Amino acid sequence: MESGKNAAFSSAKALPGEDTPLIPNSPTLSSQSKTFANVFIAIVGAGVLGLPYAFKRTGWIMSLMMLFSVAGLTHYCMMLLIHTRRKLQSLSGEFAKINSFGDLGFTVCGSIGRFVVDVMIVLSQAGFCIGYLIFIGNTMANLFNASSPDSLTSQVIAFSMSAKSWYIWGCFPFQLGLSSVATLTHLAPLSIFADVVDLAAMGVVIAKDVFLMIENRPEVRAFGGLSVFFYGMGVAVYAFEGVGMVLPIESEMKERETFGKILGLSMGLISVIYGAFGVLGYFAFGNDTQDIITANLGPGLISLLVQLGLCINLFFTFPLMMNPVYEIVERRFWGGRYCLWLRWLSVMLVTLVALTVPNFADFLSLVGSSVCCGLGFVLPALFHLLVFKEEMNWKGWTIDVGIVSLGVVLAVSGTWYALMEIFAIKS
Repeated sequence: MESGKNAAFSSAKALPGEDTPLIPNSPTLSSQSKTFANVFIAIVGAGVLGLPYAFKRTGWIMSLMMLFSVAGLTHYCMMLLIHTRRKLQSLSGEFAKINSFGDLGFTVCGSIGRFVVDVMIVLSQAGFCIGYLIFIGNTMANLFNASSPDSLTSQVIAFSMSAKSWYIWGCFPFQLGLSSVATLTHLAPLSIFADVVDLAAMGVVIAKDVFLMIENRPEVRAFGGLSVFFYGMGVAVYAFEGVGMVLPIESEMKERETFGKILGLSMGLISVIYGAFGVLGYFAFGNDTQDIITANLGPGLISLLVQLGLCINLFFTFPLMMNPVYEIVERRFWGGRYCLWLRWLSVMLVTLVALTVPNFADFLSLVGSSVCCGLGFVLPALFHLLVFKEEMNWKGWTIDVGIVSLGVVLAVSGTWYALMEIFAIKS
């Protein structure tokens, strides 16, 4: 889900053009264990916090089926990208610098391929950051305003704008400052901190879920019906989004022939963690499950620390996730040079969108359906089909065309249903 955190972009020695690789070659090669960790870090992110709510909406058995199906399909499409790059690199030395998704798009389809990948990466990365601001705004409002609605502060906030809006705007000047950092090098330690906090928060939530599930035993349902199928698929696709990092991670691996096995083990472990987190969260709170599961933790010091830690985590992850957006926008509109006002404009647009979206999980479904289906399913299968079309049999054609068609259907239908949920009048 969080592929931009670990990306390193254009070299400062020369201004990038359309045929310039976005990610330079790295002299350091990764072991199998480090590759496993890199895949885990690239995929696991804040999207997991919306899974219990999605389980409530779609039913726990249906959600598990969708979750494991999406994991398997995502793994397959990631390997399609790997096979496509290896094929191109075996044809000619001129393709030796295919280090990123955008490079592959340019090699297969020229400028239009790079453009489509760029647009989808901008939308997905910006979408992740919008989700972060929604989480921060809703969580902070729940922590510091819901408990004292009659306080002077709450009355002032209610008179002018919502508490969520105040907290989102409160992040704005600090994000402008963080966006001014020209290189990811100074922000890299924040990525490690973000993932440690994510895992710690998941551990605390799972432990509390188990105790509550045993104590309360709320009523749950196994299937939510066809009407919420696309909604659940969107959330699942969002949770596994990380396809943009698969090529750089494989490039840095020492034993590349084992990458498929390592990727499969990583995806399997992540699927089990996601499934357990979603099931336990839903089984603990039943129909009272909130769109952000941490909102169900209730009062207490541990709950407060977990929620504050996640807010701090996402606050500092924001500039890391926006960096691919800055790189693409600057390359497209400023000749690849650092441009402060374009970065600030990007932060402003992301903030304005976050102010208009009320529900965290609904927005996960929208981003997962509208953009992540294209990045994760449609483009990998399409690029693979274009490169291997002369040597594939009818079975290979059927699989690639089927994945492209499925991705388009999920994207269109899921986007429609997610938008209906976002703009529906909640009772």
